[in-house]
Amino acid sequence: MNKKIWSVGLLAAVMLVGAGCGEKPGAAPDDTPGQVTPAPDDQTGQGNGGVSNGSGGGNETTTPDAKTESIKAYYTDPELMELVEGTADISYKEANEKYEAAYKALQKSDNAEMIPLWEKIELNSVKFENGALTIDVTVPDEANLGAGGESFAVDAIKKTFFQFDEVKSLQLLVDGQQAESLMGHVDLENPMTR
Repeated sequence: MNKKIWSVGLLAAVMLVGAGCGEKPGAAPDDTPGQVTPAPDDQTGQGNGGVSNGSGGGNETTTPDAKTESIKAYYTDPELMELVEGTADISYKEANEKYEAAYKALQKSDNAEMIPLWEKIELNSVKFENGALTIDVTVPDEANLGAGGESFAVDAIKKTFFQFDEVKSLQLLVDGQQAESLMGHVDLENPMTR
């Protein structure tokens, strides 16, 4: 009898740990497929920094001085099983704006099959100097994706920013400080290189 109680208790503990580490963002989306909900900053009339994913419908506005570029951005599937490549159109005037727009592309997706891994991770600043890109972020508790999701998130940001030939290294800072890990599961290289 005592052995059964311990077995049930151990099984319950393993299930609780597994549920905490396996949290999947977007596993139960609020929107129906094909329905696009604008981001909160779009409601102010400021736009989304020229970021458009998927089939945007062509209603993005750009200023005459802005450059528009189509880039690869990386997401995950709804089951958080693999990294999925998508495309995003970004608009920018200066180099730092280019990297900010690329980061925003990682935070949004119009395709229900492409879940953004960086959606809840806030961008604090971007600095590019002599081939070194430094990105400072804040990672709130609700952005924790578990070990697999964190690994995909790190791969997604590396693949997205290393597609730019001028970027030779990528330093991720968490609240202005070098961190050993983004969410506590995957070790970060400081800095990441090609």
